[in-house]
Amino acid sequence: MDLVESRICIVGATGGLGSEIARQCVGHGARVVLAGRNPTALERISQELACPSVRIDVAEPTSADQAIAEAVEILGGLDVVICATGTVAFGPVTELEDVILERLFVANVLGPVRVTRAAIGALTSGGVIVNISGIVADHPTAGMAAYSATKAALTAFDRAVAREVRRAGVRILDVRPPHTETGLATRPIAGVAPALPEGRVPREVARAIVDAVAAGATDVVF
Repeated sequence: MDLVESRICIVGATGGLGSEIARQCVGHGARVVLAGRNPTALERISQELACPSVRIDVAEPTSADQAIAEAVEILGGLDVVICATGTVAFGPVTELEDVILERLFVANVLGPVRVTRAAIGALTSGGVIVNISGIVADHPTAGMAAYSATKAALTAFDRAVAREVRRAGVRILDVRPPHTETGLATRPIAGVAPALPEGRVPREVARAIVDAVAAGATDVVF
């Protein structure tokens, strides 16, 4: 897939990984719409990359549909939708209250599912949807059981929906990076991060993701 002049919407473009993906896409000559929840951060990255932006909050049931529709209107269509949203919680599952579990599953599972559903309706044959899962989908980690479950759920969703959209010519790319130094571990919605090994550099992970989009991959494991 030639990324030059391709039309890409990046959801979660204000995050540590999403912003690097956006920079990589712009560097490849793509036309990019940035989508995010925080208006201040969204304006900052929008000005840096000279890209239009739209607001999205994946916790709101209709927000993904609206954001993707706005991106289609801005670009005249979409070729790629990349969802790089998510949050994390640490600690034994017995210490996580229901409200935390709900926030975790909404952000990491329901949100990307909503974005994917909206993107399927916007993409034509040859389109690509990218979801960022995690290595814990394959290797669940104690002290991160609920978080691991959200990532496993997203990977299972990606594999199943890939079969649903295959005949339409839409490709699903499931990305499962290891711990990456995006700063997310320092902002958990519950608990405290355990001692983690030094993570991957976001720029390198973003480059691998964008290269996988261009190469026609359906799965990226680091």
